[in-house]
Amino acid sequence: MSAMAPQDATMYWLSKRTRNDLFLLYCFHDEGCPTEELRASVAERSARIDDLRVRLRELPADIDYPSWMPCEFAAEQFVEHRLVEPNWVHLVDALGEVLGTGVDAAVRPWRVHVFRGVVDAPGPEDGPALVAVLQMSHALADGRRAAAIARALFIESDVRKGDAPPLSYRRTGLVAPSSRGAGGTGVVDGQADAGVSGVCRSVIPGGETQALSTLFARVREVGWAVVTGGLSIGSAVVARGQMIVGGRISTGTLVDSALGLLCIPVRLASTAVRGYQAFHAQQQLAYLTDTGRLPPPGVGFLPSQVNRTVAEGISQHQVRMLVCAAERLRAPGDTVTVVVLTAVSLALARYLADRGEHVERLGAQVPMALPEPSAGSDDDPRNNYRSLGVDLFADEPDLRLRADKIGTALADRRLRARHPLLSAQDRVTATLPAPLLRRDVDRYPLDTVPDSIAGHTIVSSVDRGPADLTFGGGRVRFTAGFPAVGSVMHLTHGVHGLGDTITLSLHADPAVLPDLDTYASLLRSALDEVIAALRTC
Repeated sequence: MSAMAPQDATMYWLSKRTRNDLFLLYCFHDEGCPTEELRASVAERSARIDDLRVRLRELPADIDYPSWMPCEFAAEQFVEHRLVEPNWVHLVDALGEVLGTGVDAAVRPWRVHVFRGVVDAPGPEDGPALVAVLQMSHALADGRRAAAIARALFIESDVRKGDAPPLSYRRTGLVAPSSRGAGGTGVVDGQADAGVSGVCRSVIPGGETQALSTLFARVREVGWAVVTGGLSIGSAVVARGQMIVGGRISTGTLVDSALGLLCIPVRLASTAVRGYQAFHAQQQLAYLTDTGRLPPPGVGFLPSQVNRTVAEGISQHQVRMLVCAAERLRAPGDTVTVVVLTAVSLALARYLADRGEHVERLGAQVPMALPEPSAGSDDDPRNNYRSLGVDLFADEPDLRLRADKIGTALADRRLRARHPLLSAQDRVTATLPAPLLRRDVDRYPLDTVPDSIAGHTIVSSVDRGPADLTFGGGRVRFTAGFPAVGSVMHLTHGVHGLGDTITLSLHADPAVLPDLDTYASLLRSALDEVIAALRTC
């Protein structure tokens, strides 16, 4: 049992301050399988998936990073919801309530929500639907890993032969005809090449993706501070509270706490070395940027109405889903991600203009999965991605040129994000003592909207593979997902492919966007306009 990676611990600690769970929705045909059989199926399948058989264990005063320990399925991890009326409208309302909840990874890091006999589900297929929502702690997985876990949970396997469900974190196909502008293979996540394993859904709520980037930049500063001798660990430990004396603490916890305390000097020394390396990496990045050999970092944007602070915080959640045939969102030479980003640029600009705000620049945060760590790497995080700030070129009237520019900007952001020098900076975080990172997570001002933001909304895109999943004997219809909202991002977009369908999911804070249906209508119209323009010879 090893300690969590700092990225994953950060997600867990953030969950104590804000909602950042993952929610993966799968809509199946409801074949009338009894609820107890559904529960038994989840218990049986999850027992053969290592990632679903763990819970988190913390150490007193966070003297070291939490670790994962084995645990068994509990009955409360399967929740059936009864709708006032079993139709799609009431399901969508109930989803808003579910998205306002959180799991405690120290108790159980996941659960499944089930809705039975739902009529009027979107898509061309008739008949009642069984909707399953897999809720997961962000500490347990990022979007790519979560999709693989869900696939293992819902894919057919021969239980009698003891077959374990397949579990792979590499993305699967859903390829567009060609790729123009984005410099990629044309996959749904708009990825630049096969060396990067897809764009993951996981983001810190409401644009705190940007907060996390700032936080880890602070971590690199800590590494350099250690080099110059300006940092002490003692105050950080005290800030997290005194070591527990008395009470009931397991022998294993005491041993691991002692080892964690002994490792702090080693971690500090490693942080110092890597901080020095990161300092030189920053210099090299600046040189490569100045000489034009590497694209410059993204430029920030002024906050808009959809990024304003709300005094009462996120009190409610609203969602909408646009379920489309995959062919509808494909255009020659453009990835699905570029098509959606172009449509978002059009719809969001119109939405703001209708409310008296005419913006010249709009941007979106696009999470991008990083390559899997090499064998023997000392850092194997479950959250392995970067968030890219992409200009949406709202001032370009020609939609074909706008799509080209967005695709080029996305490719540039990816090229810079994948550079090995940035990985050298990330290695500082991997050795930072846990009390220091926990202190910074607790102190970071999540409720403050900065003067410059990395994007006005989030567009998270994940291909969840072929439509070969089943639950309760019913085959899957489509999938959806809802990037979290928070103090900066009050409107987020999920783009999720499964088989021949792609779902655009909208998640909003009604205190800022009280008319999500209006925005959904604008987005639907914008998609039609963009596709028509991009298919024009």
